[in-house]
Amino acid sequence: MLSSLIFDMDGVLLDSMSYHADAWVQVCDEWGIQISRDDVYEIEGANHLQGLKLLFNRAGREIKDEYYDIILDRKVEIFSRLGDVRPFDGMGDCLKELKRSFRLAIVTGSERVTVDRLLNEFFPDIFEVVVCGDDVLKGKPSPDPYLRAVEMLDIEKSECIVIENAPMGVEAAKNAGLYCIAVPTYVSADKLSGADVVLRDHRSLPGYLLEILPCRSSQDIKAEISNTHS
Repeated sequence: MLSSLIFDMDGVLLDSMSYHADAWVQVCDEWGIQISRDDVYEIEGANHLQGLKLLFNRAGREIKDEYYDIILDRKVEIFSRLGDVRPFDGMGDCLKELKRSFRLAIVTGSERVTVDRLLNEFFPDIFEVVVCGDDVLKGKPSPDPYLRAVEMLDIEKSECIVIENAPMGVEAAKNAGLYCIAVPTYVSADKLSGADVVLRDHRSLPGYLLEILPCRSSQDIKAEISNTHS
């Protein structure tokens, strides 16, 4: 029986990735590296340390260990100043309704201090389990963050569905052996083709999730979703 839903945060629950991207663009510029928002969207889901290494490596640069915390703290500072973050339309009410029937979890590459602040502001007392980028050594696309969530929920893999919006997040969910519904929020749908189901757009997500009924088996639910969006 389907018992749990595991959500990515940025780009699924919160319209926040443009602010993350702008913060990365600014901090990289301060270190002499030119990147675009699209460069950041491509690595969405990686934790901050992984993302920093990927962005610098793309520019042919390496970072000395002593600079990691300086750069990452600066990125968090810029994001906190720039970010007029808001939940996507309908997600708050959707989550409250889903919580009546499901255990809800979050797996995100963002750092704990930012995640706790945003969840307390927008979704208090909604999520039973929260796995952040700094909770695991290997972030997405490693399966470790999703496996940690499954372990903390104390469920079988067949009892949950993942909702993602980033290529690395989809890869992480599938590497963990989990069923994954993907939403093309910031990247094109073809970049999410590894998911079991790719929705048309984010506007359709709340309605689709509310179609999931706990009285059915997870296999029936998965088949219905797949048939609806094939």
